Amino acid sequence: MKLVDSHGHVDGEGFDEDRGEVLARARAAGVERFVTVGTGENLAKIRRAVELAEKEPDVFATVGVHPHDAARIEPSWWAELEAMARHPRVVGVGETGLDYYYDHSPRDAQKAAFREHVRLARRLGKPVVCHVRDAHTDTLEILDSEGAANVGGVIHCFTGGPDDARAYAARGFYVSFSGIITFKTAEAIRAAVAEVPLDRVLIETDCPFLAPVPMRGKRNEPAFIVHTAEAVARAAGVPLETLAEATVANSFRLFRLT
Repeated sequence: MKLVDSHGHVDGEGFDEDRGEVLARARAAGVERFVTVGTGENLAKIRRAVELAEKEPDVFATVGVHPHDAARIEPSWWAELEAMARHPRVVGVGETGLDYYYDHSPRDAQKAAFREHVRLARRLGKPVVCHVRDAHTDTLEILDSEGAANVGGVIHCFTGGPDDARAYAARGFYVSFSGIITFKTAEAIRAAVAEVPLDRVLIETDCPFLAPVPMRGKRNEPAFIVHTAEAVARAAGVPLETLAEATVANSFRLFRLT
């Protein structure tokens, strides 16, 4: 059985001591592609994802400024981000979006940055990777008004309910489920799986965060994605092998992986 970790942070500093071993364990577990998401409070941290994708043939990158850091963006960053996003190993723009749960950046700054990311994605013809927490109404408004459906994208680490999932799927967006779906309190997320067509479902680790049950409490890593796949398959009412094949095909389609 093959799997794709469609959203992780294996380029991050938390993997500097044993990144090779982490990737080897994932490959042994059947993970055949990795999308490492370049984010951070400065451009140097974002660039780490591109550098890792240059070194590892099965690792691809996205680049963007997380909504938590939206207020840090300086005008000069956008040209640098665009240059990185044009790299052939970069397959998406983001993660970007809105986080009204933590509000680490003012909401106006988050919205402005989100719009700029979507415009960049449209210019380059690459999908937009969206972080959304407690902000579905404003996210949908921005996606619609900026024409994001023209390039498509994914709502990563989905934490909404069935109505939210249905709204994104209706616009042709992919919906990605993380280890949160294995948590006891995630009934609404499990119910949302049924609202997303199988050809729009993705799975991810968001490593090193959000390790799934039974690994909860540990540093998450791509090899653990099998536990998330099992939970999503149960919620979707399909065999694990069917879910795996669909999510691999979906990842390749969305990100145009080779």
